[in-house]
Amino acid sequence: MANPDALDGMQRFGINVENRLGLSVPQIRAIAKRHGRNQALAEELWNTGILDARILASLVGDPEAIRPSTMDRWARDFNCWTVCDACCCNLFDRTPYAWAKIHKWAPNNREFVRRAAFATIAGLAVHDKAADDRQFIDALKLIEAYSFDDRNFVRKAVNWALRNIGKRNARLPPHAIRSAERIRAQGSRAARWIAADALRELRAREEHRV
Repeated sequence: MANPDALDGMQRFGINVENRLGLSVPQIRAIAKRHGRNQALAEELWNTGILDARILASLVGDPEAIRPSTMDRWARDFNCWTVCDACCCNLFDRTPYAWAKIHKWAPNNREFVRRAAFATIAGLAVHDKAADDRQFIDALKLIEAYSFDDRNFVRKAVNWALRNIGKRNARLPPHAIRSAERIRAQGSRAARWIAADALRELRAREEHRV
């Protein structure tokens, strides 16, 4: 199923094509659907080092069976936003360890480990229907704390987490908007970009709601 012709297009979107076969996400999802959740298989796939296989691992990994140490090891292996986001939003955000890992990974200075913290927040805001609002209000403090990081894949994930919290329900937008305003006041280039992009979307949604 490898499609080397797809790699040039992927590269234009900032996707690391080293050790990549060129499968599309729908193709990978179709394979995952045939196999279901299987943590042992996921770990075998991960150990191949092939990025398509690692995205597949995120879909067949078992959130109830994966070990916290495995999550840390996979996060250290991240070298592409597609694999990072697949793990965070297909698997990690469904584990019992998600919030603990967010607080562990955010201070890590590796670009994709830090991204994993905020991609997991973004995933939780969509997928964890049972989480209390207070967890996301507290997460805004973490978002504000790392809004200084101007690395492309970090600031985009911080912005993503902020926007997803603001879109989670009708109660959280005011909290997210105030958080974005505090971020803007930090004055750094990264903070200004994160805040401007988030405020544009969140205020437009609130105006439409009214």
